[in-house]
Amino acid sequence: MSLFNIFNRQRLNGHQHAMETGSTIPDIPETTFIEKETPGQEQPEEKVVAPLNGGIHLLYDFLDKNYESKGYNDALINPDATHLEQNVIALKNDLERSIRKVKTFYEDFIRQINFHISSRSRSGMIDTVEELTIKKEIAESHILQVREIEEQARVNEGVGHGIIISYSRGFRNGLAAISSHIILNKNF
Repeated sequence: MSLFNIFNRQRLNGHQHAMETGSTIPDIPETTFIEKETPGQEQPEEKVVAPLNGGIHLLYDFLDKNYESKGYNDALINPDATHLEQNVIALKNDLERSIRKVKTFYEDFIRQINFHISSRSRSGMIDTVEELTIKKEIAESHILQVREIEEQARVNEGVGHGIIISYSRGFRNGLAAISSHIILNKNF
């Protein structure tokens, strides 16, 4: 008699094995544990992590946003000139905050790099020190660009002032659209 027949045989007294008398467990459907892709269903895109989360790219992302459409939409919501002035001040504050974040990022990064340069040069790691020096030079050139953008923004010039011009243009276009829709399209 094989080992598996022991569990399947009936006992001599007429009772079946305890395993056989219990109610059978229903099969669990595969979909409970496995998600299958349906045709036409798009998979979510994986996010790519930027190597420098607080670097100059943060500032340029802020500067590259479309402020004209934001101004247009804000005018449609609240077509008041004081609203325009308040939003321009808020944009300037956001720009200043972004500049501070980026400057702090690079200042901290340069401090860390200086430590690594000092430590690795004591260990005689010439190639590593040269690579770190290049990274430091890149960080220093980025911080110079940030300071230039900051100075230009203070005197209402350059790319920092471009977001204010763009927002104001959009706001005025929104005001014109309201006038066009309400007044100019009416027939007398």
